[in-house]
Amino acid sequence: MSTKETLTIVDNRTGKSYEVPVADGAIRAMDLRQIKTGPDDFGLLAYDPAFTNTASTRSAITYIDGDKGILWYRGYPIEQLAEHATFLEVAYLILRGELPTQKELDEFTWQVTHHTWVHENVKKFMDGFHHDAHPMGMFISTVAALSTFYPDAKVNHDSGHRDLQILRLIAKVPTIAAFAYRHILGQAYAYPDNDLSYAGNFLNMLFKTTELKYKADPAIERALDVLFILHADHEQNCSTNAMRSVGSSGVDPYSALAGAAAALYGPLHGGANEAVLRMLRSVGSPARVPEFIRQVKAGEAKLMGFGHRVYKNYDPRAKIIKRMADEVFAVTRPSPLLPIARELEHIALQDEYFVTRKLYPNVDFYSGLIYEALGFPVEMFPVLFAIPRTAGWLAQWQEMVGDPEQKIARPRQIYTGPACRDFKPMGRR
Repeated sequence: MSTKETLTIVDNRTGKSYEVPVADGAIRAMDLRQIKTGPDDFGLLAYDPAFTNTASTRSAITYIDGDKGILWYRGYPIEQLAEHATFLEVAYLILRGELPTQKELDEFTWQVTHHTWVHENVKKFMDGFHHDAHPMGMFISTVAALSTFYPDAKVNHDSGHRDLQILRLIAKVPTIAAFAYRHILGQAYAYPDNDLSYAGNFLNMLFKTTELKYKADPAIERALDVLFILHADHEQNCSTNAMRSVGSSGVDPYSALAGAAAALYGPLHGGANEAVLRMLRSVGSPARVPEFIRQVKAGEAKLMGFGHRVYKNYDPRAKIIKRMADEVFAVTRPSPLLPIARELEHIALQDEYFVTRKLYPNVDFYSGLIYEALGFPVEMFPVLFAIPRTAGWLAQWQEMVGDPEQKIARPRQIYTGPACRDFKPMGRR
């Protein structure tokens, strides 16, 4: 029996039948427009708040199978990249489609390294923020302000010109992030050191004080690099969708990336690991975990760091972070929250209530503990997320700009307001 790659739709309102092509497990929403009840009917729409089952693009960058707990960058499993690659190798892979040769990586690293400095006026701009300004607010504003330093960035139809902006952004976001951190501490800014690795230079700009040459602990430097790899891209999430949507207007990548970072700022996105720390502190001790579990089941408390919009299995990134946590805590002050986290995970993974609901630890469950052990205040957590995600955002933006099917984003709506009515003068209202 032969099968056709089509979907037959019968409109029970009119009795008419329509045959719609199916490609890659999807139908085109515009094919629904032919389904009408009459000549004045606009045509059938698909209503999908939050894009829960709507593909807005074709992308070759990241693949996720939430049921199986799979995450690939350009076909490479995240586990292999986290074990063997550096962040800049992964950034190159995401942006260019293939892992670099040694020569390509050396050139890419040199280009990124020599774009880390920012104009001195950027410091003056950041100095205008109040001492207790949120570092993510400073980050968003300063990235947006970079568009005024590079007005030529609006010419984004040239691939070479796009590459220049991509290099600038990947290089400068750690500098901006570190400057925001130093600002809230009231410390002088530490400048980039071109002799250090990407992660090592970032740690230098964060923590250098009076030493002539800052050198991070290798375990901490590697842990940060792995965290950067794990957060580099994650398909069409909220901030990536924002990057594509804002970028579809043809605006420069600095402005589009500021929009993506603003989306990441939200507590449901980049601030989720902060919520995990608050939860663990509220539990207080491993002995209180069973009571907390009872409260979660009764709807009296909320379990943070478990479950995911996409993953219905153990988040593969969480497994990597869990293993890495021991290496970090071996060279830092052990977190008093770690025993609580492990007891909570142990009980939840065996409890039928959580297992049947497929509530497994996600990437936020342990990442906050590691960031805190490295000395970061919780306000810096979304900024630390934004640094590596910049590579993913730019890869998605680059792909969108080069996709002939993409137009300026303009979703439809279902109007629920009043019908047409006449204006009433003030005296008749």
